[in-house]
Amino acid sequence: MAFVIAIAQQKGGAGKSTVAANLAATLAAGGQKIALLDTDPQASLSRWAELRAGREGVAAISFEAPSGWRVTGAIERLKRDHDVVIMDTAPHADTDSKVAIRAADLVIIPMQPAGPDLWASEATLKLAAAEKKPARILLNRVPAQGRLKDVIMAELAARKLELLGPGLGNRTAYATAFMQGLGVSEAAARSAAAEEIAATIVALRALMKG
Repeated sequence: MAFVIAIAQQKGGAGKSTVAANLAATLAAGGQKIALLDTDPQASLSRWAELRAGREGVAAISFEAPSGWRVTGAIERLKRDHDVVIMDTAPHADTDSKVAIRAADLVIIPMQPAGPDLWASEATLKLAAAEKKPARILLNRVPAQGRLKDVIMAELAARKLELLGPGLGNRTAYATAFMQGLGVSEAAARSAAAEEIAATIVALRALMKG
């Protein structure tokens, strides 16, 4: 049975689709059978999957965009013949997001190092706790300079919230790869962005083994 990951965050613009795409592409390139679900009405991940479907030489990823009552059925079906199922959820705590979190083995919460993102994460953390699902914060779009990251890190530590890896920088490589239907590990394998995703995958694999 597959390990199921829900990428969830109440605040829009946190980078959920980019995170989901990069995790899926990197895991698939490593030889695992990956299924990717887009339950976000904005359908950004669906556009990425369309672009990817037209490319040659990339690792295969199963993709579906279920909604409503179909979400649960899609998860259960895909779990049977995949190693990992990754779900991109809507940017608010609606029914589809609750279903995704309920089915997940791990909830990843992308969060920019800013107060509004931290506050918005509270609703997702409460939902994960209510469903008794482990959650990890993935810092995203972290600026190269400034004290903001340190301030947010201190706040996360005070709240005893756990991170998934060192986080992802504010790099154009992510947007460029996404617009090509690729992950950064495919589009720019030697980039700092690819190194960040690799470190995130190491942290993720440790949780999956546990």
